[in-house]
Amino acid sequence: MLNLANAVQQLKMERDQAQRKLEQLNAALNVLGSLGGVSGRLGGGQTARKKRRPMSAAARKRIAAAQHARWAKWKAARRNK
Repeated sequence: MLNLANAVQQLKMERDQAQRKLEQLNAALNVLGSLGGVSGRLGGGQTARKKRRPMSAAARKRIAAAQHARWAKWKAARRNK
């Protein structure tokens, strides 16, 4: 029984150490996030998003035609096997 109690006590100490380490990491992430860098889930900094450039209808049509041609080529190669 004594060994089990020691194991439980050791596990609790390791849990407390892990909790302290996690709090330190969270604090470091908050500091880095507030510097204006890339923020993750925990970061509090706001980053400016780039505006997406609009794509013209003609460009979308060219891309769709090229993709269609790639699929047709792939399907034709599969039929000939």
